[in-house]
This record gives sequence, C-alpha cells and structure tokens, in this order.
Amino acid sequence: MTRIGIILGSLFIGFFPLLAIADDHIAASPDSLKWSPVPSVFPKGAELAVVAGDPGKPGPFVIRFKAPAGYKVASHTHPIDENVTVISGAFHMGMGNKFDETKGTVLKAGGFAKLPPGAAHYVWFTEPTVLQLHGIGPFSISYVNPADDPSKKN
Repeated sequence: MTRIGIILGSLFIGFFPLLAIADDHIAASPDSLKWSPVPSVFPKGAELAVVAGDPGKPGPFVIRFKAPAGYKVASHTHPIDENVTVISGAFHMGMGNKFDETKGTVLKAGGFAKLPPGAAHYVWFTEPTVLQLHGIGPFSISYVNPADDPSKKN
C-alpha cells in the first residue's frame, strides 16, 4: 500500500465515527413534540414528550414534562441521576420522605436541579410548568410510601 493510501485510509477511519454521530442528529422544535398523558405511575393530569432516546431502556434519554398548576408528586426516588431543567413556569422541590410544602426550593425558567440515585424528594407546581429531564436510563420511579403510587390505586 502506498503512503497516500495509508493516509487516506487513516483519515477515513478517523472520520467514520463522526459519520455515525451525524446519523443520530436530533433537532426538536417545541411544536414538533408529541405530548402524551404520563404513565400510570405518575398522578393524572401531566403530560410528557420523549425528545430523544427511550427512558425505559439503558442509554441516554431526554424527556419534557408538562404539569398544570396544583400538580403534586409524593415523595419518591429514582435509580439514576435525575437532571431537571425548568423550561417555563415554577418547579417546587423538597427533599425527604414526607411531603411538606413549607420546605423546599422553587426554581423558575432556566433553573437546574440534579438529584443523585436514591435521593427521596417530592415536587409540586404552582403554575403551568414545563421541565426537561435527562439522564442515562432506564428511568423509573419508586414511591417512599407505596400507598402513594397512583398505579396501585383503583
């Protein structure tokens, strides 16, 4: 093989991973998202849209979560890092095993929170809010008090 052939072959092999990245390109405008009711493990009334990946499978994912004013999620944990960015509205978050609206933090648009795996927390919304969550799946939710799990209620 000639020196030119080796150089061209090396360049092709070096750029090949970049071609694979280009195939995974995602551009999502807000009006292109497909909103659906949240799964039954969340209280009814919120919606979610999968932006990238599959939150139920191993690997990276990005989802949007839309909650109405008055929406609440009881104390729960996740098995993965939960990364939350507030797109619009107000996101209230408290830490611990018991829901207490007198404690916690409020984040407005542009705010960010990162919760480690197993961190018990609860959330509520005082105005319509859109969040973006991302992480490395699979994503799941476990309620501190199993009786708070909406999927277990009749």
